[in-house]
Amino acid sequence: MRILLFLGTNLAVILLASITFRVLGLEQFLYQQGIGINLTGLLMLAAVFGMGGSFFSLLISKWTAKMSVGAQVIDQPSTQSERWLVDTVKELAAQAGIGMPEVAVFASPQPNAFATGASKNHSLVAVSTGLLENMRPEEVKAVLGHEIGHVANGDMVTMTLLQGVLNTFVIFFARIIGYVVDQTIFRRDNDNAGTGIGFFITSMIAQVVLGIGASIIVMWFSRHREFRADAAGAQLAGRNNMINALERLKPATQRPETMPDTLVAFGISNGMRQGFSALFASHPPLDARIDALRQAA
Repeated sequence: MRILLFLGTNLAVILLASITFRVLGLEQFLYQQGIGINLTGLLMLAAVFGMGGSFFSLLISKWTAKMSVGAQVIDQPSTQSERWLVDTVKELAAQAGIGMPEVAVFASPQPNAFATGASKNHSLVAVSTGLLENMRPEEVKAVLGHEIGHVANGDMVTMTLLQGVLNTFVIFFARIIGYVVDQTIFRRDNDNAGTGIGFFITSMIAQVVLGIGASIIVMWFSRHREFRADAAGAQLAGRNNMINALERLKPATQRPETMPDTLVAFGISNGMRQGFSALFASHPPLDARIDALRQAA
């Protein structure tokens, strides 16, 4: 259902945008200015690359995550610690009403954990060795509840939906800007087919600038979903345990992040950011998350 939602939403966005262009007469206006662009065709092409890339990333997310951090999936628990970890994830998954995720451990001194996967019934939950070594069992359970919350809330698919739509419009509008600059400022002969160097340079610059804006939107949503995952962890493992786990993470935020950039947004925390850089933080400040849990109580 979530895959169908992904495809349906993106097709609806293309259809709505195409109708809007026609109603506003944007394509006809550009033709009158000597800038011939098939906006519908360009939008569909942008959707193939923008949404297709996000969708493909979602499908291979578990494999990518395992490879990037060297996570070892626990197929058959060989120690008491591994047995406890698998049993706890199984218990939390059953409470959340999702399929049993794959459980993995990756070597890192920094306490962290992440969840990923294409659907809530085919997911991966991984924890770092630093998390297991530096937190009490009830705190580890709260962190696992947080990650299970991400899966149950469908955050991976929702992030993919958002990123796909934004990628589409970044590609689309960057190329429109490139066409306009190429045909007006560089004064190319409109009778000649193709585009000039002005199009390529301008569209690349525009894509970078628009991509920064898109990243701010994606990170805003990422921060919002962390509060919901914290609430899920509190519900599944106890509010005080979730608060204590977040308190334990504070010293780790003072150290450089050890997880790859592609997985930072799916971790339990990602360090401290201030000023303008806070707009690109995938997680809210830990104090804000703790205050939200206390106020909810």
